Amino acid sequence: MLAWDMASSVMTGLERILTSEADVLEGKRIGLIANATTVVQTLQHGIDLLYQKQGIELKVIFGPEHGLRGTAQDLEEVDDGPDSVTGLPVKSLYGKTLIPNREMLEGLDALVFDVQDVGSRYYTYVWTMSYAMKACARDNLEFVVLDRPNPINGVHVEGNLIEEDYLSFVGLYPIPNRHGMTSGELAKFINAEFDIGCDLTVVEIRGWPRNQWFDETGLPWVMPSPNMPTLSTATVYPGACLIEGTNLSEGRGTTRPFEIMGAPWLGAEELARNLEAKNLPGVLFRPLSFVPTFQKFSDELCRGVQQHITDRETYRPLLTGYAILQAAYRQNNDKFEWRPPPYEYEYERLAFDILAGNNRVRQQIEADTSLHEIEASYQEDLANFKVVREQHLMYK
Repeated sequence: MLAWDMASSVMTGLERILTSEADVLEGKRIGLIANATTVVQTLQHGIDLLYQKQGIELKVIFGPEHGLRGTAQDLEEVDDGPDSVTGLPVKSLYGKTLIPNREMLEGLDALVFDVQDVGSRYYTYVWTMSYAMKACARDNLEFVVLDRPNPINGVHVEGNLIEEDYLSFVGLYPIPNRHGMTSGELAKFINAEFDIGCDLTVVEIRGWPRNQWFDETGLPWVMPSPNMPTLSTATVYPGACLIEGTNLSEGRGTTRPFEIMGAPWLGAEELARNLEAKNLPGVLFRPLSFVPTFQKFSDELCRGVQQHITDRETYRPLLTGYAILQAAYRQNNDKFEWRPPPYEYEYERLAFDILAGNNRVRQQIEADTSLHEIEASYQEDLANFKVVREQHLMYK
């Protein structure tokens, strides 16, 4: 048994492997897709623990976007290099290639995925997982997901499905903005519904009810990426990430990315007043000024709003994101711009359209379409998704 005091009744897939409660990796040569979140409850890193564990031979490590140690900013490609602790080779899956080639997987019996997702389709880690599943199907390797909780719970689902012409590395398959699934459940869903056909094993979480938020699990929060510092960030992200597809600041370069937004030309008080008038559930808006230290409007005074969540169970992040964009566009559309490509390996379509999953949402925002009408436009597709999703849920 691995020696640690179990502060949480929730046990991740990694912890179940390390305590030999699950033994699917015994006797195997493995590669591991990992980052800073690949930890146990005592914050020891899974790379070090798997490297030391008898019966498992860890041969190579793969890093997703932001790199193995989570230091690279968004859209910043990462190079290969040795792991500073174990000396094992680290291969980047966000640089020269997004999918492991045959040489990278040579000599392995299984490829293992253990990275904390944040429950929103724009987050690229699950798409790295999907590409890795394809590589394993190609090379006849087992693919193993060491599952972790969906930090914004596995119940709430919100958003439209991605249309075929808008599939990209921020959404390789048609799922909604907030999918309400764990990485393991998504792996099962993608493997079955999109005919990847890899030899898939999911090491389930023990003790996680799907209505539980991350701060209710007792597990330690480790930043999944440099601009995902808190659970609050993850909570607003399914809607606030859309701001990234515009010339507005989404708060990168501040201590509250995605919770705050703005631009030098916006009127903070007017924006907050217009948003409060919409009576959106579970959120209040505070006018504020801020100066980003990097990225958009670095060292410039920006004015905008901060979201303050008052009830996360009723809060609807995507609806709120639509409302913010609509209000900012209406206030000053002569300076508001949609971010041009390239963006996340897309070189033709607007960044906002691939984030939104179609060009219709952008057109609806420009036309000042009511929030009710925007939501109504995708409810049939969302209902159909929920029916299929139900077949792949592991935590009832």
